[in-house]
Amino acid sequence: MFAVDSIPAIFAITTDPFIVFTSNIFAIMGLRALYFLLADVADRFHLLKYGLAMVLTFIGTKMLILPWYHVPVGASLAIVAVLIGSSVIASLIATRKRAD
Repeated sequence: MFAVDSIPAIFAITTDPFIVFTSNIFAIMGLRALYFLLADVADRFHLLKYGLAMVLTFIGTKMLILPWYHVPVGASLAIVAVLIGSSVIASLIATRKRAD
């Protein structure tokens, strides 16, 4: 269902039905695989869900302040990488302390 919203975006780029159809099929397959990967990783790194929640909050805030301030792409990527990386590292540290 998630990939259905990308159809108007694809039609803004091209009207070739073959490209529209195949890109949506690949998007659906990729999202399905990504979901199972994230579900497995979330079990291993129990604090990752909080890091992903912070990423979603940052992206939502970024979209809300867009009319007044444009956050550079490099800064956005750095913030997302730091949030995800710090949640993974915090999970590893918390797991290591529990094992001791």
